[in-house]
Amino acid sequence: MKILYAIQGTGNGHLSRSMDIVPILRKKGEVDVLVSGVQGDLSLPFPVRYQFKGLSFIFGKSGGVDMYNTFVKLKSKRLYNEIKELPIEEYDLVINDFEPVSAWACYAANKPCISLSHQAAVISSKSPKPSKFDPIGQMVLRYYAPTTDQFGFHFERYGKNIFTPVIRQQIRSAEIRDLGHYTVYLPAYDDERILKTLLRFENVQWEVFSKHNKKPVIEKNVRIVPIQNELFVKSMASSTGVICGAGFETPAEALFMGKKLLVVPMKGQYEQHCNAAALKKLGVPVIKSLKKKHTSIIEAWLASDTRIEVDYPDITERIIDQLLAKFLPQENDGFAIAKKWEKELK
Repeated sequence: MKILYAIQGTGNGHLSRSMDIVPILRKKGEVDVLVSGVQGDLSLPFPVRYQFKGLSFIFGKSGGVDMYNTFVKLKSKRLYNEIKELPIEEYDLVINDFEPVSAWACYAANKPCISLSHQAAVISSKSPKPSKFDPIGQMVLRYYAPTTDQFGFHFERYGKNIFTPVIRQQIRSAEIRDLGHYTVYLPAYDDERILKTLLRFENVQWEVFSKHNKKPVIEKNVRIVPIQNELFVKSMASSTGVICGAGFETPAEALFMGKKLLVVPMKGQYEQHCNAAALKKLGVPVIKSLKKKHTSIIEAWLASDTRIEVDYPDITERIIDQLLAKFLPQENDGFAIAKKWEKELK
């Protein structure tokens, strides 16, 4: 079976998940990888056949998406050509992690496109939502990369085809310690805003990973370094706690490691506010911004030793087998195995 696995390249979450999923898919068939988008910081350990600009959202510096630069970098003709030129008919199966080029190519060719993503779980009616509904945000989640079948990942199993997070092997094998520092990753804020907030807490050691700085900087009790995967994992694994955006992979990894967690959802990013609602239900503190009025919440979090217990078993291959069970011919040897896992995962 020839499989196209398409990955959203904005940010690092989708890319980090692919590091576990692609090797498993390669055990099931011939796999080509497509990545579209910019602002990813990870180097993938496997070849990428298709590298597209796609449709990316650009991180801002004040807590949200930079809509001006997002609009400036949007080239509708280029996107149309990428969709048109992708040889989607070559593939028996297209698996999509919130990637628009392959999704719309499948839509134009009336071809099935199977979502294997966090977003597939977020749009489910069974998943937590913020109190304030955002119709535009909901439309983006639903139509940015339209798919015919959905398999999703979330912080808890909210429904039949919603599974616990893919925790990459690098995180599962990391040495978990507590060296007393706090790890910070807030890509939608510039370093100046982050420093202004963290310097209020003089007795706390902070390790900040920045998308906006190319060289290390130390100011008093705050160390800022460019985002680098191995260093970030090491910092998080040896931290007391983690402050990050309300994305999916980083909060899930922090919870898996047993770290204290506080999240700051990006402004105007409906998906992150859905994630924040789910994390709040688990007991994770959420603040709306880095404004001074939220200092007391950070202080209380620093003083607390509350850690959220989660159970995130390593079942990625079973999930993929369940997905393939819907598309493998019944005489295929893998079909019986996939159906077995499907029963277990229910």
